Amino acid sequence: MTIRVLVAEDQAAVRAALVMILRAEPDVEVVGQAADGEEAVRLALELRPDVVLMDVQMPRLDGVSATREVVAAGAAQVLVLTTFDLDEYVYGALRAGAAGFLLKDLEADTLVEGIRTVARGDGMLAPSVTRRLIGTFARPDRVVGPDAREAVAALTAREREVLACVGAGMSNGEIAARLEMAEATTKTHVSRILAKLRLRSRVQAAILAQDLGLTI
Repeated sequence: MTIRVLVAEDQAAVRAALVMILRAEPDVEVVGQAADGEEAVRLALELRPDVVLMDVQMPRLDGVSATREVVAAGAAQVLVLTTFDLDEYVYGALRAGAAGFLLKDLEADTLVEGIRTVARGDGMLAPSVTRRLIGTFARPDRVVGPDAREAVAALTAREREVLACVGAGMSNGEIAARLEMAEATTKTHVSRILAKLRLRSRVQAAILAQDLGLTI
């Protein structure tokens, strides 16, 4: 499968470097480039790529707001890429529905693998971000509202199993192997879970599963 990617980055040199890295991969096609947030949203709605590689700090419309619009429209998965792993960027991007968050100092192989991971429907977080995210959200004393508990209780038994696996950080392939079902079926379950729980991304589902203490 060819992964169609839209690169949104305001710095021309950085954008060119990202495009060069991605175009070297046989399974990745760069279908568009955006120099600001508004252009990123417009092209995402027009081109419907599999993944938008989104910089956080961009003119006209910041990356977090652009991510929110792209995800709300169901136009693409968004992988946020930034120089800074500041909490305001991390949490803002994840609340906006980003499927992943990586830092710009990563190796080219990690960037490409992040694109592939997000395109498969899995989440992708930089290790430093993951540690802080777990420390912030997955606390024993964190209170989950009754609406969220009722929504999870209304899931089917199989969907709750899949949600627990998502919370454990498993990929779709790992969930499929653990629960002995096809990977395509796993992907369908994850999509239904997000819709039923009114969540925008797999990462948000993982946080909720951790908050609820779901185990598999």
